[in-house]
Amino acid sequence: MEVSAYADYLTQADLRLLARAVGASAAAVAELAGDAAAIEGLLADPRVFSAVFGAPSPTSAAPEVLVLASPFLAFGVAVHRAVADLADMDYLPERSGLRQRVPVFDTPELRDFLGSAERRLFLAELLASFTRVASGRYRVPSRWGDSGPGSAPGQGAGSGGRSRTRRFSELDPVKLAGLIEVAPEESRPGIYRRLGDVSLFLAGMFPDYSAMHAFGPVDVSRLLRSARVPAGDRDGLAAAPALDLLEYLGARWYRAALATAPVRTARLDVVGEVAERFRQARRVLNHLADRYLVGSGSSGTGSGGWLPQPGTL
Repeated sequence: MEVSAYADYLTQADLRLLARAVGASAAAVAELAGDAAAIEGLLADPRVFSAVFGAPSPTSAAPEVLVLASPFLAFGVAVHRAVADLADMDYLPERSGLRQRVPVFDTPELRDFLGSAERRLFLAELLASFTRVASGRYRVPSRWGDSGPGSAPGQGAGSGGRSRTRRFSELDPVKLAGLIEVAPEESRPGIYRRLGDVSLFLAGMFPDYSAMHAFGPVDVSRLLRSARVPAGDRDGLAAAPALDLLEYLGARWYRAALATAPVRTARLDVVGEVAERFRQARRVLNHLADRYLVGSGSSGTGSGGWLPQPGTL
């Protein structure tokens, strides 16, 4: 994956904001679009952070950033800010229960995770991808009845070629996992990848919501089947805390995306890295959510408004 992909997401307004934040001339904007190293440097520049996440002007009804900065720029700046944050921190709080925190001294591992430009870009892309959440309907054979995808043939109500409609949402891993059973084989790597994404997004940005709305036994069973977890391992996982389950399933779905993809690409290589370091990715997102994007400590940009709230779709 090339870091120059940042330029593929940034708008002209984003580039002008970057240049203006550091006092560069308007003529520098065109050059900036083709300079990957310069973009990375600016995303980490404290002056850019202040321009994007600064408090609203007293004379303005809303912060200027809401007009000038795209969500991707805000997320990219936040990810790079986390690098600076972790350089000065010995520990980060970790969830030990609903709204309970304990210090965990794992910041060296988190710094190492963010030491990769490709993984920093991965997190910014992940967050930006959830500013618009896909949802819709698909049809399944009615023989599945109420038992859901993964049921044995003949279970449920009805047969004889009839079908029924099911809904899916990218913010609902249970409903999204149902697509695996009906999607053509060539589409499954993308679904596995998105299942990994939503697991990381929910566990990273909305961990308390995920803990409060833990999956029921039937949903857990469906998720474990969709991830092809061996039957002998399911009982131990069925009672796992919600965050632990999302970590396990998310990493497994990322590996499934890697294993079923017809072609191995640089972007998939990064997916494989995140699969092996899923907890570190989740912990970095927890920090971003608490400090900048969702939690009470977030800045006045209202950037959390770019992210959909779980349970609203």
